[in-house]
Amino acid sequence: MGLAAELAWRGVVQDHSAPLEELLEREPRTFYVGFDPTADSLHVGNLLGIVTARRLMLAGHQAILVAGGATGMIGDPSGRSSERVLLDPDTLAHNTAAIARQLERLLGGSGSGGPIIVDNREWLEPLTLISFLRDVGKHVSVATMLGRESVRSRLGGEGLSFTEFTYMILQAVDFWQLYRRFGCTLQLGGSDQWGNIAAGIDLVRRLEGAEVHGLTWPLVTKADGTKFGKSVGGNVWLDSERTSPFELYQFFVRAEDAKVLEYLRFYTFLGSDELAEHEAAHARDPGARVSHERLAWEVVRFVHGEEEATKAREASHALFRQGRPDAGAPTVSVPRAVLEAGLDVVELALLAGVAPSRSAARRLVAQGGLYVAGRRVGDGERIGLGDLEDGALLVRRGKRDWVIVRVEG
Repeated sequence: MGLAAELAWRGVVQDHSAPLEELLEREPRTFYVGFDPTADSLHVGNLLGIVTARRLMLAGHQAILVAGGATGMIGDPSGRSSERVLLDPDTLAHNTAAIARQLERLLGGSGSGGPIIVDNREWLEPLTLISFLRDVGKHVSVATMLGRESVRSRLGGEGLSFTEFTYMILQAVDFWQLYRRFGCTLQLGGSDQWGNIAAGIDLVRRLEGAEVHGLTWPLVTKADGTKFGKSVGGNVWLDSERTSPFELYQFFVRAEDAKVLEYLRFYTFLGSDELAEHEAAHARDPGARVSHERLAWEVVRFVHGEEEATKAREASHALFRQGRPDAGAPTVSVPRAVLEAGLDVVELALLAGVAPSRSAARRLVAQGGLYVAGRRVGDGERIGLGDLEDGALLVRRGKRDWVIVRVEG
């Protein structure tokens, strides 16, 4: 199976500016994927782009990974209903360096066969306002920009600042500069990036008379159509200090039955024969969770390595065999004095991170979904030192989400 057919079969193609075979199979291309440094780690929402880049690299294409130190200072309005909070330069520099290191770890460093990792501050910061307006701005149609979904949706809501309005042009400059410097002829991105990619295609055509292309993957969703990639506590990160390999494993092993096969196609490198076996096994007995476990193991192996994936799998098995978590479960700490005074169960749910807000914690308790030391706790209960087991509280949300609350002092 060729790369074009494989990507189509996996369902990771949304928009493309030319036939897939022309883009991916006629000759090796140099392509790029961009990552804005809004934090000092990438997260599960970035994972499909990283895995897709790996697929193209394995097929012989050259990857450029752009850590957007400059565009990160502006903020991409795509897929957002409100203005981003602008980060200070020191934070952005820290985030950009951290993301570059993470991309190098996941996809390899610069060199033979490895990706080229660049920061777009290199060419965007030296631009003066006059040169930006004369050399770039005069080639960009405002009418076309206003027609892009990322702009149009914001104009009908909270509005759009001139700062974010220029983001599309800055990303177009990225494509132009990467074409000039590296011969880059293909940009990859999520489907919400299509307007920005199209702007780059048009700018390169106008300035260089060259034909370049774009390819996007679809928005990954849960079964109810909401965006995939967050847990109860927020983003699921690819940095082990932010989200442990065990927590990453648990996030994927809890994938919805209706979506697990789709995620196996998206996020793993399993071939069609093996995936067909998973489809058959899942159809016979989805409760066996064989596909869920393979998905979780493959993702953790890709992100953190085989040893960490195996540890996470063993910790998960121990958790369910014993009906309680072991040391692999996420852990938080609480001062002893707090438990001496007694801790309301709503406060405990917030502290343990099993509910994202006070109202959600109240609903969790009211619906009977919060457990301490294996027993269901009710509204108004207070948890104290008498509930400790081996110096810790064993807190559970629903059937599977364990957190160990350790006591300090």
